[in-house]
Amino acid sequence: MLLPFKIALRFLKSSKGQTILITLGIAIGVSVQLFIGLLIQGLQASLVDKTVGSTSHITISSAETDKNIDNYADIIQTVSAIDGIKVASASLDKTAFIVVEGAEGQNDSSEYILVRGLTLDKADTIYKFSDSFIDKSTMNMPSLPNEVIVGKEFSETLGYTVGNQFEISIATRDSYKTETVTITGIFDLKVSSLNKTWVVSDINTVQDLFDTGTIASTIEIQLLDVFASDTILPEVTAALPPASLLRAVDWKAQNESLLSGLNGQTISSLMIQVFVVISVVLSIASVLIISVIQRQKQIGILKAMGIKDGMSSIIFLTQGFLLGLMGAIVGLLLGILLIVAFTTFALNPDGTPLIPMKLDPGFIALSGAIAITASTLASLLPAAKSKNLNPIEVIRNG
Repeated sequence: MLLPFKIALRFLKSSKGQTILITLGIAIGVSVQLFIGLLIQGLQASLVDKTVGSTSHITISSAETDKNIDNYADIIQTVSAIDGIKVASASLDKTAFIVVEGAEGQNDSSEYILVRGLTLDKADTIYKFSDSFIDKSTMNMPSLPNEVIVGKEFSETLGYTVGNQFEISIATRDSYKTETVTITGIFDLKVSSLNKTWVVSDINTVQDLFDTGTIASTIEIQLLDVFASDTILPEVTAALPPASLLRAVDWKAQNESLLSGLNGQTISSLMIQVFVVISVVLSIASVLIISVIQRQKQIGILKAMGIKDGMSSIIFLTQGFLLGLMGAIVGLLLGILLIVAFTTFALNPDGTPLIPMKLDPGFIALSGAIAITASTLASLLPAAKSKNLNPIEVIRNG
């Protein structure tokens, strides 16, 4: 096998310009394939993280309207033992409103709020409240009764800050009652509607404020793998008490448009990569066929000297492999450089990358392997053509 390698290497060196052009063509194809693939991966990861990353992946609630979950602690203990579940947290959601004093000569107004009682240590894993505080040095999660955290828009609209107290009005059967709460933190979840309406506290505090007893509205579950929700959902459903009239719903059932968009991105990315590979294969095959025609005399002489037909084919297969190897190395380096440049210069106003992209060693290796394989396969046609050359006719015809 050493002789075909030496001959293939000599053929490549004898046409340096042609070799460099083919290598650059392969390199550009590999770099485009790598960049597009990692760009789509980064875009999908960013979309999923922004839309689903800080929310419940599977939600357990009552199948009946306005019904609550009584034995939520036992259910949480049961479902938490299922493989793939990161955290399970109880939530009690209640509507209320606050009275906003009008300016001089104007009437007071009321603002609707959603009071969310959560198991804060577990819910913080899902919603990342402590990471989203606008000033982490002075803000804390609620730790005492009647302490709450509120959103950025809520505090800006009403002029509240940490340490301020305000009254919430709660509807009872006969009238309204007011309760005073204290703000310990202000979060920014990057969603205006949540920042404006959510008032978050410990679930025990909300149960006391609304006199509900030990109940929850929902049980929110976050998974280790967000895309495994449809496989874990049946296990969660099976773990629910049979006569409880509870149901579990995963995020995929509630975000069909998002899934459709992700599938469309994946398909378009694969199509681009496939056409890039096809163009590389066609260009290599056409150049190597021309190379066979150009070197008919040398091949004829080599065959006359005793090189067998199979070995002459191996020469061009080796050429294709070497071209693919060189193109893959240069292309991967160029692709990585493009990715680094994109994440360095394409930035959001806050300085974070426009689309977070990570170097995936597995995908990088796959891109290089595809380039080398495609280049080797592209040389099959010229290899077959060289195999069929008759040395006597080639030498006779010059």
